[in-house]
Amino acid sequence: MTGLYFDCFSGISGDMILGSLLDLGLSLDALSAELSKLSVQNFKLSAKKVHKANIAATQFEVEAGHELVHRHYSVIEKIINESQISPNVRERATRIFYRLAEAEAKVHGTTLDRVHFHEVGAVDAIVDIVGACVGLEWLGVQEIYASALNVGRGSVESAHGVLPVPAPATAELLKGVPIYSNQVSGELVTPTGAAILTTVCQGYGELPLLKVQKVGYGSGTRDNAEVPNVLRVIQGEMSGRLQRGEGSEAETTVVVVEANIDDMNPQIYGHLQERLFALGVLDMFACPVQMKKNRPGILVTVVTPLALLEEVSEVFFRETTTIGIRYHEARRKVLERQAEVIESEFGKVNVKVSRLNGKIVNFSPEYEDCRRVANEQNVPYKWVQSRIIQEFMNRHAGDL
Repeated sequence: MTGLYFDCFSGISGDMILGSLLDLGLSLDALSAELSKLSVQNFKLSAKKVHKANIAATQFEVEAGHELVHRHYSVIEKIINESQISPNVRERATRIFYRLAEAEAKVHGTTLDRVHFHEVGAVDAIVDIVGACVGLEWLGVQEIYASALNVGRGSVESAHGVLPVPAPATAELLKGVPIYSNQVSGELVTPTGAAILTTVCQGYGELPLLKVQKVGYGSGTRDNAEVPNVLRVIQGEMSGRLQRGEGSEAETTVVVVEANIDDMNPQIYGHLQERLFALGVLDMFACPVQMKKNRPGILVTVVTPLALLEEVSEVFFRETTTIGIRYHEARRKVLERQAEVIESEFGKVNVKVSRLNGKIVNFSPEYEDCRRVANEQNVPYKWVQSRIIQEFMNRHAGDL
């Protein structure tokens, strides 16, 4: 399984993430081609080699016209979801912006629909967030981990005036994440960088056991005397007891959160599910139970990374009628997973593939891709799905 480790000894930002992914081998032409599918105009991408304290790194830049438009989350969501970028990229990028909008709303004491994105609503932030998701998919990354984050110290100027480091929205996004300061002055972790990392990352801490394949360095724009202003990213094959059990199952620690509810409007459960998945939880399901006083109720169970526990708790208390939740850590094993593109006479469809010891044990055509192709070709969904399954089995006759 391809894993990525973000070594954030000098913080993290959107341009540093993209610089590091380009340094790993992401094609700038491929990145530009994907980002051109967004209905955002007047920007140009560039990358160059720079040196920070004698470390060669890639510096990513977005050249864009000066924007005066302040975008709402709903506008940004529409830009992403109406593009022809892959479903996985659209879903992940939307989740990142949702987290960013929630953090801004909480900090400013307002609601999602009233949040104005200033810095993060500009073209370069849209490019950074969607581009990072494109890069992770392009590189075939399946597991992502990070070190503790060096956040810097002092203050930073923003559209809202001079703010302490980490900025309020950044601090909100970093709940549950290990952070520190080694006395480097200035903002080392930006809201965009925090939003990307905390959405895609499965865990934080020391470098996990992995077989190193590539190392990339993404440069920031500052020059720090105390530490090189670069983000180091290590790509490799995840293996060993820290990430795998027997065979090829990835093993991680998750938190299982539960609540028994017997007095809530059933319409709210759909909204609750949307909110939780937008946070980045791994799973959510509801089961009927018989509660005290012989009342029928619903047991809501959520499986989430530890870093999201506080946010999941807050969603439970704000969005449901429960007055208490319970939670415990659990070990989770999942099969090695990857995506594969299958082409048929109807069109291209992504297929999710799971392997055990190198052998395919499960595969499933991507629902959204099949639905899109069925609508474009005006054919039944079941025809597209059956055809893709047939093509996949023909291709992998010896692997099944």
